[in-house]
Amino acid sequence: MPDRGALAKAIAGTSLLHGNFTLRSGRTSRYYLDKYLFSTRAEVLGPLGVMFAYRIRELEKAIGHGVDRLAGAELGGIPLVTAASLQTGLPSIFIRNKKKDYGTAKQLEGAIKPGERIVLLEDVATTGGQALEAVAVLREAGASIECVIATIDRLEGARENIEQAGLRFDSLFTKRDLGIDE
Repeated sequence: MPDRGALAKAIAGTSLLHGNFTLRSGRTSRYYLDKYLFSTRAEVLGPLGVMFAYRIRELEKAIGHGVDRLAGAELGGIPLVTAASLQTGLPSIFIRNKKKDYGTAKQLEGAIKPGERIVLLEDVATTGGQALEAVAVLREAGASIECVIATIDRLEGARENIEQAGLRFDSLFTKRDLGIDE
């Protein structure tokens, strides 16, 4: 397993920005975790893949069965799900924010079969809104969502909202692990 403390420090060191920011949820914040600044760094992404793989294997033990596929939402979840897929050997699926209006006009990229058990990987979870939107798309395709695992939980309601929707939620880190204390 990667050194969790060193990885948290690397994530914070590369992605923590201070200022006034509007988040996807519409909330304002004095800090922003720019996921692209950590998910585009091999020295961070590689260990995150290992940590996701470990959490997925622990989840499988807890629920008593395997996971069929991993999913990640456009754009921030794509590198994360790819890294985790490489570590677990599980195939992945990419979820577009909306159906494309050309070619195959799909919202889901990759093969998916009804009934497949899927873990959705998320980058930074604030309220869980994007994760729940992605879950709805996967469910529409017939998937069974086993868990949402975020890289970072900002501790602003994501866990509560996702669990209220009847899903398991886990995160590799919280904002506190990154040294953020508002």
